Amino acid sequence: MAPSPVERRPVSAPLHRRATLAALVAVGGVVGTLARHGLGLLFPDDPGQWPVTTFAVNIAGAFLLGMLLEALTRFGRGAPGGSGTGRSTLVRLGVGTGMLGAFTTYSTLALDTDLLLHRGAAGAAVSYALATVLVGAVTCALGIAVGARLGPRVAGRPERDGS
Repeated sequence: MAPSPVERRPVSAPLHRRATLAALVAVGGVVGTLARHGLGLLFPDDPGQWPVTTFAVNIAGAFLLGMLLEALTRFGRGAPGGSGTGRSTLVRLGVGTGMLGAFTTYSTLALDTDLLLHRGAAGAAVSYALATVLVGAVTCALGIAVGARLGPRVAGRPERDGS
């Protein structure tokens, strides 16, 4: 008996199990890490002071990630949760997950907050942590607004604001 057409179709691995896509995320991660490290060398933060460079990196990364994901969603394929390997998906994984994921550094946010607390600068620690999260959310929303202006919505995908 011949196998049914469903049985003959090759099953593609999920995105997170594809070695080439994992490598793309890793390469993007190296680029993002080097960019963040380079900025840290150019603009070093004073120990015990508000970590301005890490704050700026996280805020810039939140804006860029919001803009990127909205723009990719507007252009169709590669939207978050998509399963294709089109150009948009490659950009989302390489630039979004890899580069911007490594560029932003919430582990350093936690470390810097802890260091400020241990140095007796509780006010600076709390303001730094809260400002990073709140300003990051606002700048991400601004990035989404900018990304929305980059191109028309793909047919069949409703606008977020109901229009």
